[in-house]
Amino acid sequence: MSGSMSKKNFWQKLARPFTGLAPMDGVSDAAFRFITAKYGDPDVIFTEFTPVEGICARAVRAAYSLIYDKSERPVVAQFFGKTPEAFYKAAFVACELGFDGIDINMGCPAKSIALKGSGAGLILNPSLAKSIVRRTKDAARDWSEGKKISSVGLPEAILEYMKSIRPKKVARRLLPVSVKTRLGYDKSIVEEWVRHILETAPAAITIHGRTYKQGYAGDADWEAIARAAKIIQSAGVIAVGNGDVKSLEEARSRALEFGVDGVLIGRAALGNPWVFSGRANARGETAVFEPTLQTRFKVAAEHARKYAQVFGRGYFTPMRKHLAWYCRGFPGAAETRHKLMQADSYEEVTEIFRSALNRKSA
Repeated sequence: MSGSMSKKNFWQKLARPFTGLAPMDGVSDAAFRFITAKYGDPDVIFTEFTPVEGICARAVRAAYSLIYDKSERPVVAQFFGKTPEAFYKAAFVACELGFDGIDINMGCPAKSIALKGSGAGLILNPSLAKSIVRRTKDAARDWSEGKKISSVGLPEAILEYMKSIRPKKVARRLLPVSVKTRLGYDKSIVEEWVRHILETAPAAITIHGRTYKQGYAGDADWEAIARAAKIIQSAGVIAVGNGDVKSLEEARSRALEFGVDGVLIGRAALGNPWVFSGRANARGETAVFEPTLQTRFKVAAEHARKYAQVFGRGYFTPMRKHLAWYCRGFPGAAETRHKLMQADSYEEVTEIFRSALNRKSA
């Protein structure tokens, strides 16, 4: 057994309670994570969902979600799918790229994913879910002990692409494998469900406080998260809560009230990397940072520039929704958003923001 096996992983080193950036499909891409790390500095960051079957079918674009900057550390690669051997191969990609951990998505509520047996669909198939965790852990162990990525059967196109985004030095170490899931499928069975997951001894389990059927409707059930957390922690595993948390102060209060080790923030971070940037004052209260409009525009433009640097000039459309999220709560916001939804470059974005500020000061 390699010496890396006995070292603490990053989950065990995080101060309690910690806060993290939740994985969000089509949202938490490399540029979004870079900006969140720079202006919010959460304790842990997750990538958006990466399809293991896509990786194994030489879908290079699927691997774009695995681009990251060292400022994001600790950064966790999140995968979804339903094929244990595809998870095994994809885990080698995460290890080789130098991620700090691997997370398995068992909670995505998108019908296109769940109804095919991936994401939240795995809640209906505990046996398959456990096989996936175990094969992912096998891969992490095998890589840490020296097995070469070239021997696992990944497509040549993926191996070639990895060369362009791989850090110069990646030390072999055992990456922790965690799971993010929901309370249940059509009803809450969270106590029974987490006991199944715990049979595989993951490093951490994150519980989103809704069922698959709820999607993002209604309120997250933090009482159910608390019940699950007790079971998870009694097994020596880290318990993380997620759902409806709108501020750093709320994240900390939820952690204390419901007994979780940490809390992930998702939708509250859209167009708002500062949601993680509060600092406690002498009375233990968290001061909320409120950026000026000029600061908000400056960071949004920086976000757009980073997006263009990462993905190239011909792939700007997905950036537009991020720009819209920055533009809320000020006179003329709707007009500015409308213009941004037609922007095709960082330069256009900069000019739109400049014009909006000039109108405001006129």
